[in-house]
Amino acid sequence: MATPQIGWIGLGSMGIGMSKNLQMYLSKIDAPALIYTNRTLRRGEHLQALGAIPVESVGEVAKKCDIIFSCVSNDDVLKSTAEEIAASGDLGGKVYVDCSTVHPETVLEISKKISEAGGEFVAAPVFGASPMAEAGKLIFVTAGPSSATKRIAPYLDNVMGRSVIDMGEEVTKSSLLKIAGNICVISFMEVISEAHIFAEKTGLGSPILEQMLGDMFGPVIESYSKRITTGRYAPAPDEKAGFDVSLAIKDARHALNCAKSAGTRLEVSEVALRHMETSQKLHGDRPLDSSSMYGAIRTEAGLDFFTDLCKKRDGA
Repeated sequence: MATPQIGWIGLGSMGIGMSKNLQMYLSKIDAPALIYTNRTLRRGEHLQALGAIPVESVGEVAKKCDIIFSCVSNDDVLKSTAEEIAASGDLGGKVYVDCSTVHPETVLEISKKISEAGGEFVAAPVFGASPMAEAGKLIFVTAGPSSATKRIAPYLDNVMGRSVIDMGEEVTKSSLLKIAGNICVISFMEVISEAHIFAEKTGLGSPILEQMLGDMFGPVIESYSKRITTGRYAPAPDEKAGFDVSLAIKDARHALNCAKSAGTRLEVSEVALRHMETSQKLHGDRPLDSSSMYGAIRTEAGLDFFTDLCKKRDGA
């Protein structure tokens, strides 16, 4: 069987790291170079330097490739991408894999569109921030036809990710698990932010709180705390957020929408969403991380949105 041609669409903060690891793997096994596109092609300069081949459009990727991966920012962009793929011609024998975080209804719509065009669709959202994407340590959550998930398996575990959770053939299940994970992450960040405000206002202090969080709950929770204590909740004006607050707001709204449809509420997520929206209203003219809810909670407690560390770093 001929080695499949792999394609990639989307070079945002996640897509760039994922695609680089994929291209390095393809080079290692002497497979055809990755073909990629992005709305801003110059974002792929480092990917091209690794041997990947840029093309001008999504349709061109779809026409030239057997397996097409994408990782895009939101539901509307994904719908537009899928439209272009479906319009590129007969998708018979092709697999389209999307790694974005979107609403389950969007996943179902995309799956139907690709199927009607003759192709197979796999929903494969990922757990992990951009540093994990760069390191090839993401957790993939896959759902789709078993024939398709088997074809894409060699490009996931130990290439772009460290593990794969197989959710079977019902494509919405992977999206629901991803949303459930996001509920946890957003809630952790809200609670840790509140604990840091408590520590500062009572005089306990953030350093000892962070030590306790690491000792008690491990490195993951400690890493969330460090997004606060290192000032990464509000990066310098010329830097990029690790995970942009606008994307976290989108994810929280998806979670609340799904919960409402299921007849339940996510009260911590509601509070976290309000704080993220407040942060965006207060300082939406600069990069903000999803953890910027901390800044909003600071203002509610009578503190400045920015810590002294942030002010010193920014020369304020």
